[in-house]
Amino acid sequence: MKLLSASILAAALLAGCGGMSRTASMPDAPTRTADGVLIGPSGMTLYTFDRDAAGSGKSTCNGPCATNWPPLMAADAAKPMGAYTIVVRDDGKRQWAYKGWPLYYWAKDAKAGDKTGDGVNNVWKVARP
Repeated sequence: MKLLSASILAAALLAGCGGMSRTASMPDAPTRTADGVLIGPSGMTLYTFDRDAAGSGKSTCNGPCATNWPPLMAADAAKPMGAYTIVVRDDGKRQWAYKGWPLYYWAKDAKAGDKTGDGVNNVWKVARP
């Protein structure tokens, strides 16, 4: 009887752990977290722009700005989820936002883990969960 109880307990614990890992990683989320910052699907650091207004549904970084700070684009079929929303850019394309802040990459980050855009012009910050 003890062996059966131990087996049931072990199975329940393993099932619970599997559920926690799926929830914690949010595989369908547009970003992940690494070293305390949000990263895009490519593994590159994401940033927010102080000149954007959180929750406005707009990005103020367009044209030449978006060349240096490429937006984290959302697919046409993407749907808002949790803290992630979608803003429509001036060109009509869709961009992911986190807690209302549009998300961007920095063109000068060369590899995953780089955070060289943090503090640029005192208006760019790494995006944090």
